[in-house]
Amino acid sequence: MAEEKRFRVGYALAPKKQNSFIRDSLVNLARSRGIDLVRVDPNRNLVDQGPFDCVLHKLYGDDWKSQLNEFTAKNPNAVVLDSPESIERLHNRISMLQAVSELRIDDRSDTFGIPKQIVIYDKETLFDRRNWETLKFPVIAKPLVADGSAKSHKMALVFNQEGLNSLKSPIVVQEFVNHGGVIFKVYVVGERVRCVKRKSLPDVGEDELVSVSEDSLSFSQVSNLASDERIDDRYYKMMHLDDTEMPPLCFITQIARGLRRVMSLNLFNFDVIRDSRCGNRYLIVDINYFPGYAKMPGYESVLTDFFCDVLCKKQQGGEECSENAGLDSVMVHGCDNDARRLMSNTCCGDGDEGSLQVLPLGVEEKESSNLLNGLDPLGRHEMRILLRLQMVLKLEGNKGNVLSNFALDMNFQHVNTWPIMADSTAAKVLVGGSSPVHKYRCLPNG
Repeated sequence: MAEEKRFRVGYALAPKKQNSFIRDSLVNLARSRGIDLVRVDPNRNLVDQGPFDCVLHKLYGDDWKSQLNEFTAKNPNAVVLDSPESIERLHNRISMLQAVSELRIDDRSDTFGIPKQIVIYDKETLFDRRNWETLKFPVIAKPLVADGSAKSHKMALVFNQEGLNSLKSPIVVQEFVNHGGVIFKVYVVGERVRCVKRKSLPDVGEDELVSVSEDSLSFSQVSNLASDERIDDRYYKMMHLDDTEMPPLCFITQIARGLRRVMSLNLFNFDVIRDSRCGNRYLIVDINYFPGYAKMPGYESVLTDFFCDVLCKKQQGGEECSENAGLDSVMVHGCDNDARRLMSNTCCGDGDEGSLQVLPLGVEEKESSNLLNGLDPLGRHEMRILLRLQMVLKLEGNKGNVLSNFALDMNFQHVNTWPIMADSTAAKVLVGGSSPVHKYRCLPNG
């Protein structure tokens, strides 16, 4: 058998980000699937390192941007995740949320938007009464610049005009909307989406606003309060998450994929709250590039699957492999009652009190099986697509329409003949033939 083709993904991350993201569990899983994660030395030019099939980065500055441009010019087939120009949109909290206004979601039962907000550039803007005609206290004050630095995370809950005087401009002042003390963090990794719920700022009542003595209350990260952290109980009461309903599966997925398309980004998360005044109204309050994925349960499988998708597209060409990578969409866009069984409110650890698994995040129980032995990385990728098809069949029962909704011409070139047996209540799927294009047939049980 020919020597297995391996892929190299170079990662250029700040030390803190590297320590939290590049864990042995991720490195080892990627290596087992033919992908080597290689550290990029920040003290050397990028073009002098490698070779790299893909560069994963979260570094900033003109020098790094010019290095990426030079690398791309000399390595046109390499993949850069993501474009610096696309990332920069998220460095400004106004342009960041403008992406939400560009979305068009076909959902008549649930609505979405952003909170009312204004930008304060100076004292003159602060004391201009016209700016406060549609905005009322309390408000959340955030730095205008969101570049991932410590100061960009310094936020405050402000109760009155005096509370704004001590804040350094430019800042974004955003209406505080009562949301039941729960925030939904939606992680996006290419086509994969994961939503978890966490405790947030508790609701603020009218009586509490009248009795409050402070002008503002500061937080290191308003949307990331630890589950055991409590604010002064004179004003707030932290909420339990057990009874909090997760957002609708299809709705949150459409928003995630819409944002990915509008922003041209693959790696980000966004924070969503449910407006307590209107139970089917959701507000997007923040978007972050390359967030702390290690906090997401099962992040190793999610990221490794994503790397496989990216490298498969690079190796075989976008059209063929985009179909290969798209089976997950069958489980999402069906959006029937069976698909909604993917929803879960079970505890996930790391401060995540519940999760909504929008997309299947891998078939870990199959990873060590003999099904994948002897296949090169692309063959293993195709094999996993078939295993996920099996999951669809088990979910749907013996329904032929699942296969009709699945692309018949997958152009699999590495799995020539392979039977996948579902359980006794599902169909049998055969991949057969010797040509590059294989057909899927649904056979009766037995």
